[in-house]
Amino acid sequence: MVATGFMIFWTKCKSRTVKGIEQEISVQPRKEVHSNLTLQGPGALQDTVLKRLSFLEEVVYRQLNGLSKSLGLIEGYGGRGKGGLPATLNPDEQLKAKDIAEKYGYNAFLSDRISLDRSIPDFRPSKCKELTYRKDLPQLSLIFIFVNEALSVILRSVHTAVNHTPAHLLKEIILVDDYSEDEQLKAPLEEYVNKRYPGLVKIVRNTKREGLIRARIEGWKAATGDVTGFFDAHVEFTPLWAEPVLSRIKEDHKRIILPSIDNIKQDSFELQRYENSGHGYNWELWCMYISPPKEWWDAGDASAPIRTPAMIGCSFVVNRKFFGEIGLLDPGMDVYGGENVELGIKNHGIDIGDISERVVLRKSLNCKNFQWYLDNVYPEMRTYNNTIYYGELRNSKANHLCVDQGIKDNHTAILYPCHGWGPQLCRLTKEGFLHVGSLGSTRLSEDTRCLVDDGANKFPQLLNCEKISNVRQRSWHFKQVGGRNQEDADVQ
Repeated sequence: MVATGFMIFWTKCKSRTVKGIEQEISVQPRKEVHSNLTLQGPGALQDTVLKRLSFLEEVVYRQLNGLSKSLGLIEGYGGRGKGGLPATLNPDEQLKAKDIAEKYGYNAFLSDRISLDRSIPDFRPSKCKELTYRKDLPQLSLIFIFVNEALSVILRSVHTAVNHTPAHLLKEIILVDDYSEDEQLKAPLEEYVNKRYPGLVKIVRNTKREGLIRARIEGWKAATGDVTGFFDAHVEFTPLWAEPVLSRIKEDHKRIILPSIDNIKQDSFELQRYENSGHGYNWELWCMYISPPKEWWDAGDASAPIRTPAMIGCSFVVNRKFFGEIGLLDPGMDVYGGENVELGIKNHGIDIGDISERVVLRKSLNCKNFQWYLDNVYPEMRTYNNTIYYGELRNSKANHLCVDQGIKDNHTAILYPCHGWGPQLCRLTKEGFLHVGSLGSTRLSEDTRCLVDDGANKFPQLLNCEKISNVRQRSWHFKQVGGRNQEDADVQ
């Protein structure tokens, strides 16, 4: 799976088909060829006929779709991976697939052998299947961002969008190429979509690598639909995914809707159901799935929308004009992860440049402060207001070694070469308690543990802070070496 994840979107509706050019092709077998093949035996005859039929099928496909050369693409609802089942390769194919997988981060060789129109399962809650939707919903512009993706993966995103979005609701599909080098994504891609979906699919090409955020903005600029949907170009849509999304936006044009996401495994393209969730982030500013709020669980309706305090940038739908009014995405951001947190926070201590335009926007929108957001929108978020220091805790005698939580089940802190990831993140509180490990994102998730010297063990232990009744066993004196942001420190 690539960094933003493979995904599939819920729900079911009437499929849309695009008519091709109908032609009649008559093939007359040559008698001399038939007689020569017969001499080779029935097995050889069968193999040759199958090869010729395969070649003829390819020729017919190119003629029907007006393509000058074969792209090796497969269409239709069957074949490998149909029904969302895992697709497989034979041993020879697996050898060929290895290098390609390293290039793309997923099994692109296998993707080329899976139909662009494969059937996929319906993972929706049963009540969703009973709902009906009005016909006069706003039209949708779908925007896909890509850079050097596998051609078949991009086109499967397009095919499933066309197949599973009602024709009167799909205004256009916009492919934003963020300066790809892959030759297949240039003329071959343009030729394919222009012949296969004339007038429906547009391609926007950046003249330099702009990054994910600015590429999305370019897609928005090209969109003409009432509603814009932003997606990575490695997705598959299930039937009836669009109607509930557009219905919610028609009810309130200020809503930003995040379709339910399942998983496409990067090695087998198997579809894997994900449970209902919201989107949040932790204090390390990683976006993450979180449990739906308590009121959603109490309602007992799995088909109900889920209030979520944050969003995920690879899958969201929003009214086009409203999105412009609230300032789109911050063009100062380059990659994913900044959609739900400000780039200036992530780069604290670095000159963030002129943000006066964003400050004016905040005032014009009458934005509340961050504490209001925590109290009213994300009350499940843990707060760590008693924190004095946060980061790696390095050994002053061996600067390359850091305190590490070690094997979690051992409850024993260790020294380990510094790498700066979750197991080595330490937090010192005003009370002198030293917590080790990644911060918990919500009050429902597991929190960090305290470093404890209970006098009974050879090494300090990591235990739940609330279970330590003797405060002296978990209190540490911390002497910072140098400035507050220096990594070298002594703990006694």
